[in-house]
Amino acid sequence: MARKARGRSQTGIYHVMLRGVNYQQIFEHGNDYRKFILILRDMVSLKDEFKQPLPPRCVLFSYCLMPDHVHLLIKEEGEIIAEIVKKIALRYAIYYNNKYQHCGHLFQNRFKSEPVNDEAYFLTLLRHIHQNPVAGNLCRRVKDYAWSSWCEYISTSHRMIAICSIQQVLALFPLNELIEQVNTPLPKDTQVLEIERYRGAVPDKEVIAFLKSTYHIGTPKDIQHFPKEQRCEILIAAKDFGASIRQLSRLTAISIYSISQVGKKKNRSEALTDNFKTITNEL
Repeated sequence: MARKARGRSQTGIYHVMLRGVNYQQIFEHGNDYRKFILILRDMVSLKDEFKQPLPPRCVLFSYCLMPDHVHLLIKEEGEIIAEIVKKIALRYAIYYNNKYQHCGHLFQNRFKSEPVNDEAYFLTLLRHIHQNPVAGNLCRRVKDYAWSSWCEYISTSHRMIAICSIQQVLALFPLNELIEQVNTPLPKDTQVLEIERYRGAVPDKEVIAFLKSTYHIGTPKDIQHFPKEQRCEILIAAKDFGASIRQLSRLTAISIYSISQVGKKKNRSEALTDNFKTITNEL
């Protein structure tokens, strides 16, 4: 079946979402978030070989970098949205794979997007994107999250990298009004395009805490580099703890098939072979 064509925006503005393949985490460290922001900066602030400014590929109005996905409120300029997102994702994936010796895809193959054709929905998305960390229980207040564009709007961080077209937004919504709107939670029934949430048997943070406390593992992905027997032991224990196979695959970046085979009972021929080896060893 052919893929459904993306809806085209009359304004050139889109709400874009990128998520890690198999729901895996795409930011491991603060430097990873900063790298992604620098990639976004390069998209909106192009320069030639003589450091002279060039027309931007896009205009960015807001963003939020969550541990396993990204929200962008973005406008096409020099390139269409598909090419813009492809360049962003490719540059970050190369960086991430080199840094963490990761193989294979980092992002879900096809990013999600929706057209933004009116001012009311534009404001709804500004609120939704900036409220994401609060809704995800990463912080208590919108202004406390370091990896969204809200710090640009209220200028709370001296380390902030300014990449958003704030003045264009403030021409539509005065700052005081925008602050009030962003700090007022959206109704739960608000219809917006959102990332699918995977519900593991137990919360991710509990699985990670179990692995750290029991096996002194820095991050779940470290399990990939353990000897096979130790890796199997840890995965079996994690499954006994309540983690699902899909959840463990997402956290460790080990394939679902490999995890599903761990701890399986041997078939009859394998069992007979082992019994024969035991008998001959005894003889």
